[in-house]
Amino acid sequence: MKHDRDVAIIGAGIAGSSLAKALADRGWDTVLFERKPFPRHKVCGEFLSPESQRMLQQLGLHGRVEALRPSRLPRTRLVIGSGEAIEIPLPGTALGISRYLLDSALLGAAIDAGVHVQTATAVTSVNPSEDGYTVETKQGDVRSTYRVRAVIAAWGANGHAGHTGGGRPDHSADLAYVGVKTHVGGIEMEPVVELYFFEGGYVGVSPVEGGLVNVAALLKRASFADSDKTIAGWIDAASRRNAMLKRRLAGALPVPGTQAAVAPVDLRRKPQAWGALPHVGDAALMIPPLCGDGMSMALRSALLCAPLADRCLRGEISLAGWQREYEQSIRREFYGPMQWGRLLHELLGMPVVPRLLLGAARLAPGLAYGLVKATRVKPADS
Repeated sequence: MKHDRDVAIIGAGIAGSSLAKALADRGWDTVLFERKPFPRHKVCGEFLSPESQRMLQQLGLHGRVEALRPSRLPRTRLVIGSGEAIEIPLPGTALGISRYLLDSALLGAAIDAGVHVQTATAVTSVNPSEDGYTVETKQGDVRSTYRVRAVIAAWGANGHAGHTGGGRPDHSADLAYVGVKTHVGGIEMEPVVELYFFEGGYVGVSPVEGGLVNVAALLKRASFADSDKTIAGWIDAASRRNAMLKRRLAGALPVPGTQAAVAPVDLRRKPQAWGALPHVGDAALMIPPLCGDGMSMALRSALLCAPLADRCLRGEISLAGWQREYEQSIRREFYGPMQWGRLLHELLGMPVVPRLLLGAARLAPGLAYGLVKATRVKPADS
């Protein structure tokens, strides 16, 4: 089958669905491809930072998210292996919401805006053509060809790098991380995002919708090489390295079907706003999960990309102009938070530093708040 569209977006995560809706709202015939069944649970802290609220409003998505009845989280608590802890107020109220519900809501908003959605559909090739691109897809036994004027990559951190000349993640066992997550019931939590640190990684514990709690871990593979290679095994091994985490998870009951894992997670991957195609979300860059701003960055990248794509499709700027302006915007908006986030990630992974940082934060409370602010994406103004 052959189809003609204006824009194809590959990947229906937060960035892909938000961008697809934004372009459809501008009148462009948009198709959105997602290679896996949808919706599904994903490894994520499931934390929409305060800065994301304005972005959701600008994208016309805030009402959709509020309708999911997310948890409201005004502060974060950092707990190190010795049991010492410090609480830091967030610069506003964050929202705790599962990716299963959030991704489904954003995809629904895209469909309502007129986006053509193809799930369980693999993009097998993207090739430049005289007036844009030819996109080949496979859905079961059905192969289709799409002729489009623009293609945007929203395929995540470990996506279709081989099709575009982008760099692949580093699979070195001593450098890469594994991410795992599960929802649990059976534990009572305050409205707080908790981060538990220990040698070899950290675990985030925070309320989501429906009275459930999300438990998400980022673990250095080399440090947990002897652990049981199941999601429950990874989390149990992590809890043995932080007594307060073990106490927090005592009595926790995993919710069947909510488990997910991803590997490798390469936090050293160089940002790439544009390869052969423009990239949004994790395809463009990743910030360490401890910063809690990954979903905000996905929304912001969609907000940055949409008006430039619109101008290019209208003939107001060239493809080269779109690339230049988008790369400049990504660098301006994200490089500072990314560098601070990576520095904080490295420091908190050192044996002595977390205790020193907590001590310094108690002496100068503004220090901890300042570090949190340094890793945040600035609220969108336009």
